[in-house]
Amino acid sequence: MKVGIITVSDKGAKGEREDLSGRAIRALVKADSYEYCIVPDEKEEISKAIVDFVDNKSCNLVLTTGGTGLSCRDVTPEATNDVLDRQTPGISEVIRIESFKINKRAILSRALSGTRGKSLIINLPGSPKAVKECLEIILFVIPHALEILEKGSVECGSLNV
Repeated sequence: MKVGIITVSDKGAKGEREDLSGRAIRALVKADSYEYCIVPDEKEEISKAIVDFVDNKSCNLVLTTGGTGLSCRDVTPEATNDVLDRQTPGISEVIRIESFKINKRAILSRALSGTRGKSLIINLPGSPKAVKECLEIILFVIPHALEILEKGSVECGSLNV
């Protein structure tokens, strides 16, 4: 598995803030290799980074962190939606539902997830704590999702987790 990590942060892109959320993703998601970048909260730059990681750098999993809230600068969901082939709403719904049990403000998340080609793209929150909590909720299903995307139809009913 090749993972792309995109941190969306105006301050991070300027070098004014250390990227602890991107580091948290890398610590939790084991992969053969990684691609990584920090982009500002600009729709076009976020979309361009996702497309680059999927289409040019062959990442089969792209995780974004940041830009999923209600601020006018938070445009990660819109940028992601612009480059998706299909949404996978169940992933984002479960993240919100389970995160709500930890932090009631999780219902304010606008994060999306979906596919582009044979790659899975998932928006995560911007804080390292929330990244960890959200990934722990969904990590179990990512290998199966990637297998379906890579091989096509596989027996989903036999997986009882």
